[in-house]
Amino acid sequence: MGERVADWVAATMGSWTFIIVQSIILIAWMVLNITAYVQQWDPYPFILLNLVLSFQAAYAAPVIMMSQNRQATIDRAAAEADYGVNAKAELEIELLHQKMDLLREQEVSELIQVIRRLEARLPPSAESPTTEAPAR
Repeated sequence: MGERVADWVAATMGSWTFIIVQSIILIAWMVLNITAYVQQWDPYPFILLNLVLSFQAAYAAPVIMMSQNRQATIDRAAAEADYGVNAKAELEIELLHQKMDLLREQEVSELIQVIRRLEARLPPSAESPTTEAPAR
């Protein structure tokens, strides 16, 4: 459950919605304290605001790191699964190559046998054509 909460916090803090809402809150905090519209609970230099932001950062950083570690673990497991699939596919491809080579060898052997049978049926004069040039 803690890992899912860490993922949710990381996703929330890493969104534009969070940045915009936090910016609005910070601006409102500063404006209210500078104008003293409401009682100044944190006058300039906003020490309480700095404390709040430091507190937020102190808790956000480890939570975000937990989420990143979880994502790294998930990515590592996915990479290992991909490696297994790729290794199996490589073996299958190698087997297919071996089968194709065997089929080619059989085909060449059959063609050689057919050629030998045809040569056996040819008359002796047709077996080896003369390469001599005709007389002039």
